[in-house]
Amino acid sequence: MRTAIKTRQNGLTLVGLIFILAIVAVVALLAMKVVPTAIEYSAISKAILSAKNSGTTVAEIRTAFDRQANAGYIDAIDGKDLDITNIDGETTVSFAYQKKIPLFGPASLLLEYAGTTAKTSATKTMN
Repeated sequence: MRTAIKTRQNGLTLVGLIFILAIVAVVALLAMKVVPTAIEYSAISKAILSAKNSGTTVAEIRTAFDRQANAGYIDAIDGKDLDITNIDGETTVSFAYQKKIPLFGPASLLLEYAGTTAKTSATKTMN
């Protein structure tokens, strides 16, 4: 007597492979559109810190930021878009902007960026 041994095939079907490749392509497309804006945000954060350290007045800080923006290919904001405040002798430079990335057809992705040079102090109150 022969015993029939059923073996189950393992692997990926062609339809499954196409589906996985489509998902990978969509994720890669999003990454290629979002990563440059994240790099620009990082450049802006570094530029406001450098501008804050190189100027003492609002005009000097904005001019220093504009120089940094020209050198660093920053297009999202200008020096006039910076919020510069002086609290207790400490100058704080802040910014906020939105970046709209068209995806396909009427669909787009809206990213909101914000940053500041303010020191965040974690103060604890005891009750």
